Amino acid sequence: MAGVIALGECMVELSLTGPASALVGAAGDTFNTAVYLQRLGAQTAYGTALGHGDPFSLGILARMADEGMSTDLVVQADGRVPGLYAIQRDAKGERSFYYWRGEAPARDYFELVDLSKLRAALLAAELIYVSAITLAVVREAGRATLMPLLGEAAKAGVAVAFDTNYRARLWPDAAAARAAIEAAIATSRYLSVSEQDIAAFGGGAPEAFAQSWAARGVEVLLRYEDRRIEVRCGQAVERFAPARAIPAVDTTGAGDSFNAGYLAARLKGRPVREAVDAARRLASVVVQHPGAIIPRAAMPG
Repeated sequence: MAGVIALGECMVELSLTGPASALVGAAGDTFNTAVYLQRLGAQTAYGTALGHGDPFSLGILARMADEGMSTDLVVQADGRVPGLYAIQRDAKGERSFYYWRGEAPARDYFELVDLSKLRAALLAAELIYVSAITLAVVREAGRATLMPLLGEAAKAGVAVAFDTNYRARLWPDAAAARAAIEAAIATSRYLSVSEQDIAAFGGGAPEAFAQSWAARGVEVLLRYEDRRIEVRCGQAVERFAPARAIPAVDTTGAGDSFNAGYLAARLKGRPVREAVDAARRLASVVVQHPGAIIPRAAMPG
């Protein structure tokens, strides 16, 4: 089984290029990170639920195969199709999203998957990657299955990496989101969190939130709105000035690629400073291309 297992939802991506035209792709926050981790040398499996035999599910499976990712943890549901989202960009590359995902099979992943197979894979992994979007999509029933699996894997020495990636519309309220997010962080070795997310789910002051988890041994990557970075673990803090602004074509996938660059470097034993540099380098290339996943030929060396 793969060294990295990412869990979540992969959707059909329509990147609008005009009033009646779009580029069609496959994307989703943890899926994007999984693709970039695979490209950066980490053998990666993606766990999700797709439809069975429809062109969109077949396209996602083909994309995973083309990237060299394992599909062993993908399950297929008859009569259903993946979720879909469309991206509209403004002149600065900032995005507006439109979603059709209410009946997506990924919502029922933990009811559809062979749990004994999933558990064995998670316990054998080097890293498990999930996000708050994963938690929201699988809903309360899915979280009731996922959280014990993450806790068991963490106790067995598997690194769990979590991205807060908070989307209010996916949750009944901020309090429910915060409770689920903090439960996931409690199992994690790596946490990627933004200043905006902390404010949105009511986490208080960013520095205090980050330090509270760092004091418990979590390596916290705190991303500020002005592009400053702080990495905290225990009492240690490393601070990084804002990166140079890059003209953006499309900011979709920037944070996902940033997380992949950071985690790939840390998995290779690179120090935090090198990991932040690698993360910024990849994200700066990603924002110069439309869509969440750039062509392999465009990957930075």
